[in-house]
Formats: sequence, C-alpha cells, structure tokens
Amino acid sequence: MYGLQKGSPSLTSIISAFGRAYHSRFDQPKVFDDYLAERLISEDEYEEIKANMIQGIGFFNEELAQKWKGHSEQILKWITQVQLSPTPLARAAYCEGVLLNEVRLGAKQYVILGAGLDTFCFRHPELQDTLDIFEVDSPMTQEFKKKKLEQAGFEIPSHLHFVPMDFSKAFSGQPLIEAGFTGKKTFFSLLGVSYYLTKDELSSLLAHLFALVPTGSSIVFDYADETLFEAKGVSNRVENMVKMAAASGEPMKSCYSYSEMERLLEQCGLLIYETLTPEKINERYFSNRQDHLSAFETIHYVHAVKK
Repeated sequence: MYGLQKGSPSLTSIISAFGRAYHSRFDQPKVFDDYLAERLISEDEYEEIKANMIQGIGFFNEELAQKWKGHSEQILKWITQVQLSPTPLARAAYCEGVLLNEVRLGAKQYVILGAGLDTFCFRHPELQDTLDIFEVDSPMTQEFKKKKLEQAGFEIPSHLHFVPMDFSKAFSGQPLIEAGFTGKKTFFSLLGVSYYLTKDELSSLLAHLFALVPTGSSIVFDYADETLFEAKGVSNRVENMVKMAAASGEPMKSCYSYSEMERLLEQCGLLIYETLTPEKINERYFSNRQDHLSAFETIHYVHAVKK
C-alpha cells in the first residue's frame, strides 16, 4: 500500500512524517506542530503517498468514495484526519510535554525508541547543552534518516546519537553505552511500538532499559486496550488499522487491560504516574474542533516512573 515497498525503512517513518507534515501545513488549531517534518519528505514522496491515499478511499469508506469522487483534497483531508494522524499527533504532544517537564526536573538523557523521522532534536536546539538525545531504530531506518537529514541540509549536532537496534531481539544496553549513554536520570519514549511486540518482548525491553537508569527515570508510551481486535471505531478505523498493519507485514500482536498493564509495569519496577484513556485524550487534545480529528478508540497513553 501507498506505493512503497513492504518492509522498507521508509514505509512507516515516511507515512508518519506525512501525517505530521500535512497537519502542520493545513490543520487549525494545531494538536502538535512538527513544522520540520515536510523537510524530510521529498515532493515526490509526498505526492506519491497523497495519490495512494486518495486512490485507497474505497478501502477506508466506500460510501465517501462514491460521494466525493473527483474531490481529491476533501478525500485526503478525511483519510488523514480520521485514520492517519490522530494518534501520532496526540501522543507526540503528550510525550514532549512530559519530556520538557522531566528536563526541568533534572533528566539529562532522552532515549527515543523507534525514532523514525523524529525532529525533536532540531526543533529544540536550546537543549543542546543540557540533554543528550539517543535515537534508537533499525539500522536501515537510521541510514535512511541520515540521508534525509543530509538532503534537507541539517547538520547532526554533537548531542544527537544514533543507536541501531532491533526491538524484537534480546535487548542489550551495550549499543547505548557505546554511543555515550550513562547512568544519569533518563526519559524514554516508546511511541507506536508496543502493539507490534509480544507481551514478553515489551516486559523484557522495559526491565532491561530501566536496569540501566536511576530512580525517577521515566517513560511515555502508547498501548492498545483489550478491545483492539474487536472494536470497529469511527468509520471502522480501528479495524482498518489492524488490517493495514497485517498487510504491511508488521501485524499487531498485543493489547492490554489497565490492570494487566499495571502488573506488567510493577514487575519491571515501574509505577504508573499518569494514564490517559481515549476519552481523556479526546478532551485534552481534540475538544471543540470543527474537523474530523478525534482520539483513536482503544489507544491509551501512559507515563510510568522507576520506583
């Protein structure tokens, strides 16, 4: 789908960046303004994703495909706002709000697990002397991103460190340490990843990560609740999300009740500091909008802290 090769390092990272770029360019008010995202997508890539989204309207909503035939911008807006953007935008807004507060509280390191085409480092140059940033992702995705940064004219600053890693394999802290990671107070983000890991893989990853850092270190991540594989959502968007993940070769594997997530974190030495349900996410980030953006059913955010 989208005309990009299955398993290519560009697929999820470019589509996510496309959603952020579209929102920054066209939507008001902003949930999360990643004004640099479009610089990491070529015009050809942007147009290709746009064309494939529009052609795919029948998959998302057959009725609208007939009703809006020939109205390509209206179709693109609907697909982007209903299906593509809500979760990446709101979870990024939540995560970066927590992160900036953690920096004020003394966090010295930020580890972005599954960084993709993240632009935090370049949107916050004022943190260069106070925060070391470690972007963790697959080697293919990281090489792809470095090429994108170079093409866009970004210089990689000294406090940004790339750490290649495969999350589904046994975790080792050694690559992080070799990149300059130390035992200082750390903030982790794990956005858009937990669904694709088994419960044992997520538990193992968190236990190993937090063995490296002191008390007070914390993480923000999103997870799907126990209704993931039964829920339909607005215009079947939850069902569509599960189908698209399977079709792309990266099936969703895990969903959790709140008590199950609480137990998993407890076993890793973590306490839930805050959790946002879909209702709370909608209230905080999408209230009083006049467009199609709303919080995704089944997706929750959690901020957990090491005891």
